[in-house]
Amino acid sequence: MMKNEMSRREMLRNSSIALATGGLTGAMSLSATGKQTLHAPNQHTSPCRVSLNTSTIRGYQLPVEQQIDLCAEAGFDGIELWVSDVEAFIKQGGTAEDLRRRIREHGLVLENMISFSTWIADDPAQRTAGVKKMRQDMELTARLGGAYIAAPVQGVPAIVKQKLPEYSERYCVILEEGVQANVTPILELWGGGALHRLDDTAAIAIGAAHPNASLLLDFYHLYRGGNSFDSLRLLNGGVLPVFHINDYPASIPREALEDADRVFPGDGCCPFDKIMPILSAIGFRGAFSIELFNKAYWESMDVMTLLKRSFEKTAAILHV
Repeated sequence: MMKNEMSRREMLRNSSIALATGGLTGAMSLSATGKQTLHAPNQHTSPCRVSLNTSTIRGYQLPVEQQIDLCAEAGFDGIELWVSDVEAFIKQGGTAEDLRRRIREHGLVLENMISFSTWIADDPAQRTAGVKKMRQDMELTARLGGAYIAAPVQGVPAIVKQKLPEYSERYCVILEEGVQANVTPILELWGGGALHRLDDTAAIAIGAAHPNASLLLDFYHLYRGGNSFDSLRLLNGGVLPVFHINDYPASIPREALEDADRVFPGDGCCPFDKIMPILSAIGFRGAFSIELFNKAYWESMDVMTLLKRSFEKTAAILHV
């Protein structure tokens, strides 16, 4: 009976039915102890998945297998893992296939992998090493059953407008590497980093002239980078697989905000009532993955309290 339920749930997650009906309920999964337990019902009806970027619980320093178990127990639909955590698991004798099976048994979607490399660096040697690392990370992602990997910009101190065509060529290189690995690197905007402007991010992706080009955006990073949320109207949301969700306080000047200042969705001043209709109108139906680095949360809550609150806060925003 459990095997049949698993097959049904996995099928729904990978079909248009999953997009139309949102969260599924009552699936069997494995708890952190390895025993079969009833997966926490997903209390939302959004066509978008509610997922977890494990940065949100990074302060607890949990092994990746426990991150997966707790994510499922808290009711999330999907998960974003960090390559470094998976590498640590493998060094200790585990395998990517072990984690892939664990993710599948929980009925989770591996939304994206978090990786860092210098694939866009100006220095040729640094760029070559970065492309090699990205290829290795994409191959690892494929072994885990994932289809996407984050591609933040590292190795350039600032974006030079005149070099946008060159950046597009460099992005195209890893896109082609991704074709071979069957994983798509999605260009990530960082509000406090070199690539913090949405217009530059879109220009690089468009200039790559590649059918797999896509963007990884974030409510906090868009605001922190001084972008207008109205600009999202110009995008095709249907090709965005995941959108990082979080909020930011009004008490801190925009330019002074740091990653650790991010708060639960709805607890800051992000105008979700304006942005969510825009994302719906442009066809976004991927995953809203909560990404926080809030040390105050880690110090004041146990991990399950933080996870459940993260899920509930995110699900509530999907219905504003």
